[in-house]
Amino acid sequence: MSDGARVGPNAILQTAAALEAQGGRALARQVFEVAGLGALVDDPPGSMVPEGQAAALMRALHATLPPDTAARVSYDAGRRTGDYILQNRIPAPARTLLRLLPARLAAPILLRAVAAHAWTFAGSGRIEIAPGRPVRLMIHDNPLAVAGSDWHRAALEVLFRRLVHPRAAVRQAASCAGGDGPCVFEISLSG
Repeated sequence: MSDGARVGPNAILQTAAALEAQGGRALARQVFEVAGLGALVDDPPGSMVPEGQAAALMRALHATLPPDTAARVSYDAGRRTGDYILQNRIPAPARTLLRLLPARLAAPILLRAVAAHAWTFAGSGRIEIAPGRPVRLMIHDNPLAVAGSDWHRAALEVLFRRLVHPRAAVRQAASCAGGDGPCVFEISLSG
């Protein structure tokens, strides 16, 4: 993890929203306190955040909640992040173009955009794309890696389902958190 690396604030903002949806503000406060980020519950970030803060929150989520609840909240936060990116970071003409293209053409374009904007969700991590079926997106030295990486998986799934193919599925094949080397996400375009 790089000291100066930053990630988009949605890693924190959408996790707070997912925690509140799961168990109210008290649950959000509890997890944020464990992460050492209690002040952010009442004063959420409005710009890029240090990747260490987002990583601490991801770890606290999994350390504080039962595994199935942590996975559900993390997935919800990732889905919310994907929705935010879709509506606020991808221009409408680009969304329309991707939806009109066949999946085999739209997928590589979206993958290149994800790699070009990796700082949004991978901070100092490095993105690598391996074409094939399924296509593989790897995040080397992923600072936000936790068991399951449901946040990453859900954000990618939202983008691919809405822009490339409605039955796109994302599966994590390997995780930095488990000592597997890079986090590997396999993206299948037919479900």
